Amino acid sequence: MSKELSSQEKEELFKVLKARFEKHMDRHKGMEWSKVQAKLEANPKKWWSLDEMESSEGEPDVVGYDKQTDEYLFVDCSAESPKGRRSLCYDREALNSRKEHKPVNSVLDMADEMGIELLTEEQYRELQQLGEFDRKTSSWVQTPEKIRKLGGAIFCDNRFGTIFTYCNGSESYYAARGFRGMLRV
Repeated sequence: MSKELSSQEKEELFKVLKARFEKHMDRHKGMEWSKVQAKLEANPKKWWSLDEMESSEGEPDVVGYDKQTDEYLFVDCSAESPKGRRSLCYDREALNSRKEHKPVNSVLDMADEMGIELLTEEQYRELQQLGEFDRKTSSWVQTPEKIRKLGGAIFCDNRFGTIFTYCNGSESYYAARGFRGMLRV
């Protein structure tokens, strides 16, 4: 599989990203699309990952800027957990432990294949300050090693105006649980 976009695919992706950026200015106050686009143009290896976020229905948008690294932060901003990234157990170990009814992939493997980072619980909570996400679904988040060593993994959602963090066995998977990612550009 090629991890490069054609010029036509790139133009279409940039058009979608620009429209979303302009529609949701509250997510990136004080930022200018021209600067974001210049950063994107200078980092063609990131285009494929953004396109993967988009094609799996993550609706990536700029939610921040890291001054220390000089990078814009694109995060999945779809109202619900991205449809193309659901029904996945947490990691390869969990996937391999399932004897029956294995999901097609794991969250950590898919995020790695896409070239994106899984959100931390803190990043998930920060995202919720920009809107209401996962009111009907939930999203796996990075799990502390202490919990993972005991066979668990954590996920979050937004119910009753509150952000909840829960745990499950890492091998579990549900049609309404996916994951949100971040790409630094």
